[in-house]
Amino acid sequence: MKSEPNAERPERIHPLGLSVLFGLLYFIQGISEPTEGLISQPVNALLKSWGQNTQQIAAFSALLSLPWAVKPVYGLISDFLPLAGYHRKSYLIVVSAVASLSLGALYVLDLPASALGTLFLLLVSATTAVAFSDVVVDALMVEKGQPHGWTGRFQSVQWAAIYAAAILTGTLGGYLSQHSQQNLGFLICGATMFGTLLLSVGVVSDRRARGFTDDFQSTFHLLRRAMASRTILAVGAFLFFWSFNPFSTTVLYMYSTESLKFSEQFYGNLNSLDAVGAMTGSLLYGFYCRRLPMTVLVHASIVMGILSTVAYWGLRDEASAEAISLAVGASRATAVLIQLDLAAQVCPPQTAGTLFALMMALSNLGTSLSRGLGGWWYEDWLHEWGSRAAFDVLVGIGALFTAGCWLAVPFLKPILPQSPSSDALELKP
Repeated sequence: MKSEPNAERPERIHPLGLSVLFGLLYFIQGISEPTEGLISQPVNALLKSWGQNTQQIAAFSALLSLPWAVKPVYGLISDFLPLAGYHRKSYLIVVSAVASLSLGALYVLDLPASALGTLFLLLVSATTAVAFSDVVVDALMVEKGQPHGWTGRFQSVQWAAIYAAAILTGTLGGYLSQHSQQNLGFLICGATMFGTLLLSVGVVSDRRARGFTDDFQSTFHLLRRAMASRTILAVGAFLFFWSFNPFSTTVLYMYSTESLKFSEQFYGNLNSLDAVGAMTGSLLYGFYCRRLPMTVLVHASIVMGILSTVAYWGLRDEASAEAISLAVGASRATAVLIQLDLAAQVCPPQTAGTLFALMMALSNLGTSLSRGLGGWWYEDWLHEWGSRAAFDVLVGIGALFTAGCWLAVPFLKPILPQSPSSDALELKP
């Protein structure tokens, strides 16, 4: 049977080349992203040296991560408004330039303790630019991978790359924090984001926009249909509740460096061990993600999320910290990849910038809100019960929040295939 003349055929792709490209872009993001990358720990250490307490640092981190919660805005812009004839490539060039300049400015200015506002503005500018670039890269991944059933494998490579970056940034971030070399961190991050700019100009390929009217109408039709489906609502709600965990890395950092007296360097080394486990889990996911039904993987992601939290009840000394970091990294990364794969499978490629970003924004919003709440609880309970009790209670509460995700699973069941053969999940009206 002949295909209809206007039907879009899947683009012929070279999975190895695209895997390398997506891996490089995510590796750079893993280094440069202000809230989780190389400068995350150095910024916390800088704020602590400026006299900020756990609650204040957690609030700063929560506000700094909010640009990740409005990712759908970047997706709407990218999906509906082509720039210089492209939906993805041009935006990637612009935002990588903005991030590079913002981080470079932090290196040049060498801010004093009185410039907390300036520090925040430049960091939030860089965070917004990196979050926008993440939306664009994810949209490219869905567009090129979903028609061929490669979303799980592409994301396996991407997240293995971002965790490979974390191996470097953990140890190096600890060194920068230990020796108060935050400015060097800003310089490194600005330089690596310039690498994204070079890749965007020379390597990234993108479909040309067909014309503003045609693109807008077809994209709007697909987006309206998708937003009216219970599929997007169910997946988005699941991602939000899984990410809403008051036990955050900010609390872990303050407890480890203040109560357990771990050095900044050792804490950075723990982040690297976490990343080693996470990279291993990510690579393994690429081998079995198409062999297990998504309904099984969804339950597994909840179990892994719970285990990744309660493991910290065993945190007592340096030896236990090293073992926990390695195990938690593998478990948590696998759980996150399951959710990312689930989200990628329900997004129509033409609206991937908006819909995938919407679901990731719900996840990031859950993280941001719970991080601020956890910091407030920990600081309050610290003075009332002591650090150990406050920490253990917060670990338990975090695990309970993750277990609550099982309440959302019945809403997912109607859209989850019972076999691993399907490459994409159907949008249910």
